[in-house]
Amino acid sequence: MHNIEKLLEIMAQLRNPQDGCPWDTRQTFASIAAYTVEEAYEVADAIARNDREELRHELGDLLFQVVFHARMAEEAGDFDFSSVVDAICDKMLRRHPHVFGSETERRMGAQPGSWERIKAEERAETTAKAAASALDGIALSLPALKRAEKLGKRASRVGFDWPDTSGVRDKIEEEFRELDEACQHEQVDAIREEFGDLLFAVVNLARHLKVDPEQALNNANRKFEARFRGIETAANRQQTPLETLDLEALEALWQTQKRPISP
Repeated sequence: MHNIEKLLEIMAQLRNPQDGCPWDTRQTFASIAAYTVEEAYEVADAIARNDREELRHELGDLLFQVVFHARMAEEAGDFDFSSVVDAICDKMLRRHPHVFGSETERRMGAQPGSWERIKAEERAETTAKAAASALDGIALSLPALKRAEKLGKRASRVGFDWPDTSGVRDKIEEEFRELDEACQHEQVDAIREEFGDLLFAVVNLARHLKVDPEQALNNANRKFEARFRGIETAANRQQTPLETLDLEALEALWQTQKRPISP
């Protein structure tokens, strides 16, 4: 059985400029950032498939990415893996006063809005700007749907929001009209911009409806994939290639697949 110290030793040897791995020694924070994101997605995929054995492996791959970044930071004299662990321990202790705080805080229990209030205080302490933005700290590398959701939620906290879903629906209709106008004039740049505005408005509707847009789209993707594969199976049984069917026949096959799909 290995522990974290063994993994740290392996990482140090891989990065050894004399006799380490040439690929590992060439890497930088920027060059492996995409791998880090990919590993996080593979963890989520294993969870979605309820594959616990695969999850064990994917969590190890994700942990290796953390160790990789920490090792490069240590080589640069910035921080090491131990300080990464210290930082997250301090953060969790600080953000859970109802669990780790004073006797009074524990007795009061979890307070509504406490987590976000503490995070806001942390941002205020760490920002170097004269006037911090309410949008500070939202990572640029987040998936676009998730980042749009966070931007809308953060703006909402300072009152920049619609009071109910009717205002968001009106905004969606407005963005549809603007997209239609851009399409009518075949304005490529405007079409791209208006389509983005429409997506952003739809994400705001999801936020008001308390729907996770990323999860909702993933569910829709799985549903479409299951139904389309069903169409392929049905066509194969008939020994008829899909591309030889007209739209009416394809629609008939599609309707046979429109039954509830487990999320």
